Amino acid sequence: MSELVTGEAVALELRPARLPSRALAVVLDLAVAVAAYVVVTLALVVATASLDEAARVAVSIATFLLVLVGGPIAVETLSHGRSLGKLACGLRVVRDDGGPIRFRHALVRGAIGVVEILMTFGVVACIASLVSARGRRLGDVFAGTLVVRERVASGQAAFAPPPPPWLAGRFSALDLSAVPDGLWLAVRQYLTRMGQLDPQVGWGMAQRLADDLAARTGAPVPPETPPAMYLAAVLQERQAREARRAFGSGAPAAQTGGAVWAPGGVPAAPAVPSSEPSPAAAPAITMPSVSTSAAPASAVSGPSAPSASGSPASAGDASRAERPATGFVPPA
Repeated sequence: MSELVTGEAVALELRPARLPSRALAVVLDLAVAVAAYVVVTLALVVATASLDEAARVAVSIATFLLVLVGGPIAVETLSHGRSLGKLACGLRVVRDDGGPIRFRHALVRGAIGVVEILMTFGVVACIASLVSARGRRLGDVFAGTLVVRERVASGQAAFAPPPPPWLAGRFSALDLSAVPDGLWLAVRQYLTRMGQLDPQVGWGMAQRLADDLAARTGAPVPPETPPAMYLAAVLQERQAREARRAFGSGAPAAQTGGAVWAPGGVPAAPAVPSSEPSPAAAPAITMPSVSTSAAPASAVSGPSAPSASGSPASAGDASRAERPATGFVPPA
């Protein structure tokens, strides 16, 4: 298991793919590519039988480059890091910060893969993966990518909590081009693990990450905004941009109201919607004073009945419920 260690000696877990699963995925991809290469070569041999020797050599070289080199590059680019072998083994190629790869990442991996996989029969790739702390081959190192396990056991996947609704769309004008991938990775790993950190340490980590992120974007952190909420909002804005870039402008917008933030920077369990109206939101109705012996049963269960906590609903409770509370209390 590879880990990113912060300045507070807090290990943030990653899930890189191991060498056996990667080797199996490469074998499956090579089997498909070689089968396609043989079929295309046989078809071209029949079609170019009337050409001279130099033309047939040029066609064979072009076939090799297009099928065995260009084919995997095109598949990884179009599938965002999921080739046929990786899809069968539950793996995926991502950037160092966990985002989807682009054409330049697939191009570098494919070009270097010709040398370390095809020409050396995978010996160089295996040695590089064994030496690397995160199991990366040379193509991953130069492309800035990482092969991770996409399918994990139920209950082990960690998700970054969404920001509160009142921060939705507030950072849509930020320039995120200067933020390095390493900082995005640190922010994402902090948000997924902040519930396991000490409140004092977690607050300090969030403050330093927020200051670094604000320095990279050129915009200060809004006042009275807790650093963890700021990190969650900016990270969600980046994920929304990546989704629009990958799937077009018609991608669905990310939902922001899925978590309730508790004191100390830890998102609490999301509130379960109820089909019954809240007692605090019901209008206050003044009932006439009647004798308890003559009052019908429906009068007791009317809108002015006390709530589950024993206190009747009031307009003050409703106004307090409408205020967006941050839920963050700085540690003492």
